[in-house]
Formats: sequence, structure tokens, C-alpha cells
Amino acid sequence: MAKRLPRNGLDLDPDVRQFIRTVGAGFASYPDFQDAPAARQRQWAEEVRAPWTRGGPAMQKTWNVDVPTRHGSVRVRIHKPSAGVEPALVYLHGGGWTIFSIDTHDRVMREYAARSGCAVVGVDYALSPERKFPTPLEQVVDVIEWLGPQGGEFGIDARKLAIGGDSAGGNLSVAACLSLRDAGKPRAISAMLLNYGAFTTECSADACERYGGPEYMLTCAEMAQYWLNYRRSEADANDPLMCPLLARLEGLPPAFLTIAECDILAEQNLEMAQRLRKAGAPTTSVVYSGASHSFLEAVSISSLSTRALAEGSAWLSRTIG
Repeated sequence: MAKRLPRNGLDLDPDVRQFIRTVGAGFASYPDFQDAPAARQRQWAEEVRAPWTRGGPAMQKTWNVDVPTRHGSVRVRIHKPSAGVEPALVYLHGGGWTIFSIDTHDRVMREYAARSGCAVVGVDYALSPERKFPTPLEQVVDVIEWLGPQGGEFGIDARKLAIGGDSAGGNLSVAACLSLRDAGKPRAISAMLLNYGAFTTECSADACERYGGPEYMLTCAEMAQYWLNYRRSEADANDPLMCPLLARLEGLPPAFLTIAECDILAEQNLEMAQRLRKAGAPTTSVVYSGASHSFLEAVSISSLSTRALAEGSAWLSRTIG
């Protein structure tokens, strides 16, 4: 029988472990978090994550723009690392479609911009459970299509767009590419940067046993609640745009998958990488030993996070830069 990994967090990178403990202590200061209304949970989550967004690269220019979509206007933040016309990464934050924002992920976006030399376009898509599938996805697609005619105003070469995100944002990234492909626009996106994405509603019992404890960043109970928040009904779980591992993946662009070893979603990320390769998409996947879900946000203290951001950015530069 294969030896089971430790279940007490000792397999985590020390800096990542410190990140998890600090964030956990922040959430513990709000003992009513799980029972609070969604709006209050978001307020508290922003406060807990705020210290991790500080510092990092300065941008040459940043805009905050309201972009019209079929579901109302969406706040978009455009980071330009330098003057001139650049390719762009459309970045979609994580948070289970329920919490977090372009503010909680601002440093991650600036890190990608500075390291890749690409503009980064963060999308503050509508959150669940108030706005369910497919509303956030359709907003993302609308922002991508808006960049075609409007990107030039912000120094963006809309012929060279990548899409990426973490967790729920990784899910939305693949789903947006599927939507554009099926709408006859397969070349709208040239690359996918997928960071520990949620690609199916099912986590294996082994994954939950190994990495679903409080010492790690994401539990299986939390992930199940996020899926429940996002879907309209049980039938949505059978929709490939909600669960991309159910999709036909032919015709998707090259992909880079950042996979955290100590994450309940690691198995489905490995499966997504295999499926993409089988479907003909050039795919690079890297498993970061000792990394947890959300570990990129620990870049201010973690050399492992710095390495992952650097490697994803270098791939992005090679692919669309």
C-alpha cells in the first residue's frame, strides 16, 4: 500500500505554512464568519487578505474601468507594466465564485504584469450565490470581446490575449475558451494560465483525507459549498461550461497549469493537463512540492510562490509576448 502523506501540514513549505496559519488566524477573528451574510463574509475576507496585496511591483499605468456586459457593468482593472503596445493576460480571481475580488488579487496581477511584460486585465465578475452560473462566465466573455475594439485605447494588442486565473478563476478561464470556441471564435484567446483550478465538482476521498484538514488552505466542505453557491440546480453539474473536465477540449489554446501538491484540487488539475494534451493543446504542467491552494498570494514571504509566478510569467512571455 502506498504511504500516505502527512495530514498535519508538515509536508507544506514552511513559508506557505506560515501564510496559511496567518490567514487562518485572521478568519478566526470573525467567529461568526460561516453564518454571516455573503456581503459581510466578503467584507471580512477583504480585510484578512489585505496585508498580502501590499507591496510588489509598481505599474507604469493603472486604469479602473466599468465595462458593459449582458449582465450589467463590470469593474475591470488594467495594469500596464510599461509604455507602448503589449499583449495582455485577462486574469480572473479565485474565491469559489463567492468571495474575493480584483483587490484581493491585485498583487498577484501586478506580479504577472511585471514579470511577463504583458498588461493584466483583472475582471471583477459578479459573485454567487446572488449571481449564479452562467452569469459570471458570460460577463468574462463579454469583457474579452470588449477588449477587441477597445483594448488599443489602453495600449493592449487584442490579437495577443491570454486568459488565466486561480481556483474558480481557472474554471472560468477554461469555460470562457470553450464558449468562444463554440461561438466560432477559437482564436480570441492565445493561451491559458491555470492556477490550481476547480474543474469538476468531485474531489476524491483520498484527496480530502490527505489535504482537506484545517492545516491546509481549502477543505472539501468549503469547496462543496462554493459549488452549491455557483450552480442553479443539480443539472448544472453536468454542463461542461460549469465542469470543464466534462467538455470536449479540442481546439483550445496552449496551457500552463500551476498545480499545488498539497491541495484537494491537485488530482483534477493533473487530469485536466492530461486531457488537454490528449486533445492536442500544447500543455505545460508543474507540480509545486509543498505548495497549498492559494499559495501564489504568499509571494511577499515565499520563495516557492516567487518561483511559480516567475515560471508562469516566463511561459506567458514565450507564448504570447
